[in-house]
Amino acid sequence: MCEENRILLSIVIPARNEQENLEETIDSLFSFVNGDTTEIIVVNDHSTDNTEMIVRKIAKKRPQVKLVHNDNEPGFANALKTGFAHAKGEYVIPVMADGCDNAATIQLMIEKAKEGFDLVCGCRYMKNGGKYGGPKFQNFFSKFVCLSLYYLAGIPTRDVSNAFKLYRRKSLQQICLNEKGFAISMEAALKFYFQGYKICDVPTVWYGRKKGRSKFKILKTFPYIKLYLCAITNSWKP
Repeated sequence: MCEENRILLSIVIPARNEQENLEETIDSLFSFVNGDTTEIIVVNDHSTDNTEMIVRKIAKKRPQVKLVHNDNEPGFANALKTGFAHAKGEYVIPVMADGCDNAATIQLMIEKAKEGFDLVCGCRYMKNGGKYGGPKFQNFFSKFVCLSLYYLAGIPTRDVSNAFKLYRRKSLQQICLNEKGFAISMEAALKFYFQGYKICDVPTVWYGRKKGRSKFKILKTFPYIKLYLCAITNSWKP
C-alpha cells in the first residue's frame, strides 16, 4: 500500500485465540475491499495460541495488515477500543475474527456513509438479512432486543447489538465508550443516536462460527438489559 494513498477504511479485527480462523477471514476481506485504501488492524487480545505468529506471517505478504496488542485487561471491548485508537481511515468497521460477518456488505456500508450517514449498521433483521447458527437463546434475545428498540423506542436501526457496523471515525472519536464486554457495540449505537448522528441499516447475513468455540455466555446478556432499559424508558444519560 503506497504511503501517499489516503486510507479510506480501517477494518478492526479483535482476535483472542483465533488461529483457526484468522487467515481465512483476512483473505476473504480482500475480495471486497480496495487494498490500496484499506488497512486491516488485527488486535491480539492476550492470545495463548499462535494468533500473533499467524498475523505476522500474513502481514509479510499483505502490508495492509497490521498487528497491535491489547495492553489493557483482556476482553472484546478493550480490544475493540485498541483497534479504534490505531485506526487512520475515514471509516472504521469491526469484523469478527471467526468469519461470521459477511464482507460483501462492506461496499454497501461505504456507499451509505458517502451519502452522509455517520453510522451504518449491518442488519440481520431486515429484508435480505439473516442470522444462521449460534446459540438459540442468544438468537432469540438479540432479535427481541433489536426489534423492540426499533419499533417501541424509535431507535433507527433494527440491529443495535450487532458489532458489524461502519463508523465515521471523526464521529466515533466524539463518543465515550464505557462497556467492558460485547455490549460495547450496542452502547456505541445508542450513543450515536442520542447524540444526534445519522444512522441507517443495510442488510447483512451472519453465520455462526465453523471453527473454535463460541464466546457467548448467558451472563453477558446483563449489560444489554441495562442498556435496553435505559433506551426503552428514555432515561439515557449521554
